[in-house]
Amino acid sequence: MRVLVVEDSARLQRTLGTALRKSGYAVDLAGDGEEGLWLAESNPYDVIVLDLMLPKRDGLSLLGELRRKGRDTHVLLLTARDTVQDRVQGLRAGADDYLVKPFELEELLARVEALCRRAYGSKQSRLGIADLEIDTRARTVQRAGLPIELTAREYHLLEYLARQRGQVVSRSEIEEHIYDGEVDPMSNVVDSAVCSLRRKLGQAGSLPLIHTRRGLGYVLEAAP
Repeated sequence: MRVLVVEDSARLQRTLGTALRKSGYAVDLAGDGEEGLWLAESNPYDVIVLDLMLPKRDGLSLLGELRRKGRDTHVLLLTARDTVQDRVQGLRAGADDYLVKPFELEELLARVEALCRRAYGSKQSRLGIADLEIDTRARTVQRAGLPIELTAREYHLLEYLARQRGQVVSRSEIEEHIYDGEVDPMSNVVDSAVCSLRRKLGQAGSLPLIHTRRGLGYVLEAAP
């Protein structure tokens, strides 16, 4: 899943970027409202973590502009203000969640995870297909009852495919949602990741689950 963090504090920006990447998210960072708006309009993010107090353009202005242009990306607001009026103003502007500074990283990660689930129209924490089971809260994967060890990026790739089971997902869609802007668009990073994921899933079960649609992309389903 791909997340945009718009935060003018360099220290907090680095902290959030590091924590989200360690959790397997693709992360882009912006230090002011103008840069944040440009990135938000240029990429299909699953979640935007948005500070309210920003240089050049404040968070509410940025959020309002996105909503006026029909962008429905889920937004988590960060703010030092903790009055009811501030929270109501942010939610009415189109925010999906609200977190008051200072906060625990674990809580922020949990809120981002919940917004990602909502982005794909599901509140379920368990996904299943054939003998494959994915626990999105514990971030564990089992096949035929056997645990499968995945890297954070492999896990997010599998979850992304599982949330769109039966639908063909193109390489460009995977790049946009699983990798950040630092990935070379000419690289074979997606094919390599799919190959590694197939190998690990195949070690626990013989039924192929990830299928290639030549010229189109990949699909997760029980039968080819």
